[in-house]
Amino acid sequence: MSKKGRIFLLDDDELIISMLSRALQKAGYETHLLSDSDQAVEKICAWQPHALLLDINLGKGQTGLDILESLQAEGADFPVVMLTSDDSAESAIRALRNGAADYLNKPFNVEELIIVLDKLLANTRLRNEVEYLKKSTTASLGRTFIGESAIIRKLLDSAHKMARAGVQSLLLTGKSGTGKEVLARNIHFWRFGERHDYERVPYIAINCTALPENLIEGELFGHVKGAFTDAKSDKKGVFELADGGTLLLDEIGDMKPELQGKLLRVLEERTVRRVGGRVDQPIDVNIIAATNRDLKKSVSEGNFREDLYYRLTSFTLELPPLSERGEDVIILTEYFLRSFAANYSKKPITSIAKDAKELLKAYKWPGNVRELRNVIERCVVMEDIDTFSAIHIPLDMGGTKQQHSERRKIFQVILPEEGIALETVEKEYIRQALERTNNNMTKAAKLLQVSYDTLRYHTKKYELL
Repeated sequence: MSKKGRIFLLDDDELIISMLSRALQKAGYETHLLSDSDQAVEKICAWQPHALLLDINLGKGQTGLDILESLQAEGADFPVVMLTSDDSAESAIRALRNGAADYLNKPFNVEELIIVLDKLLANTRLRNEVEYLKKSTTASLGRTFIGESAIIRKLLDSAHKMARAGVQSLLLTGKSGTGKEVLARNIHFWRFGERHDYERVPYIAINCTALPENLIEGELFGHVKGAFTDAKSDKKGVFELADGGTLLLDEIGDMKPELQGKLLRVLEERTVRRVGGRVDQPIDVNIIAATNRDLKKSVSEGNFREDLYYRLTSFTLELPPLSERGEDVIILTEYFLRSFAANYSKKPITSIAKDAKELLKAYKWPGNVRELRNVIERCVVMEDIDTFSAIHIPLDMGGTKQQHSERRKIFQVILPEEGIALETVEKEYIRQALERTNNNMTKAAKLLQVSYDTLRYHTKKYELL
């Protein structure tokens, strides 16, 4: 069973801290003891605790309040609980003003202390995750992986089994836009969703290519103060921030070779050492790696470590492209129409015309679900319609000139079963004429067999130029 956290105890009464240490270890914590203030700040920071129990009156040398102030100046990012035998509130108030998270009067109830620590560490983990997510550029519309095709049902069944079994390392493969990040969130939910404190369980996603090369190591593993020029204070990496939950390493196939070795060590030993640090901290993290690359090919080309490859591929899920998912494209379209209508406070689009369904299913979707999502989002924002028809699908979405021409022909001959407003048809033909003539009004008027003045009137009416 993994430790709940690392607690540093500093008190000149060795009997008290020995007793506290035994109780905390029994409760699942790892402890480190110190009974004097000599080089206390350096020793505390070097051990990198998750919380500190600090006596206010340490006898000789510095007081607990002096050490607290020094820790604040060092930028310590862990909560400090002050211990005091002073019945007056003056010392406690000063401690809280100087950054202490809480204080307890001696003699105190050990069970009460453990409750205080449990809450402090849970709140710290939640705060760390929130702060990280505020900076993260990763976003997702919803957490549900949508699909009912046979290939997706099989995929989700396998993912569910792996999550329930508590698999600690999992690789997701598939082309860009197939939904790897969304599936990762589902796996996280299946793994932890039944816990009463699920909202406190961290889920963190990091893109291995989104950060500059000189920052990615510190982002992954954290760093100690002074490890490099800009390291002004200690910083936790994403492995520590995700402790007790899930970490998604997206685009793992692009990770630099020197970092691959460190990742392998984390996977095998389940410990992490900050850049410039001297302590190996145990972590309990479910690691999901994702890539759109052929890792086996990368191994043969010497760009990816073979030992890391075999470590990651013990449990693998391959996400299929949207073009292989049959009716899922219609199910996803319906879902995105509803979701974006609600998101943008627009009138719901209640149906999809037959011609639109035919086009959606015929298109190859090289950008997969992400491309479909973008098409639907633009439609919801730009159109005020009840029925999603072929004319609302970009005629040239990712296709060749021949496909572009074929889509125009489809528009010209298919009338939606539900009917369509003539103004919509008129507007679309005018738009096509202007596009074909590079907005030359005279040539466009000839194509449409109307006068120049008539075309100018309708172009202004429909705000096409």
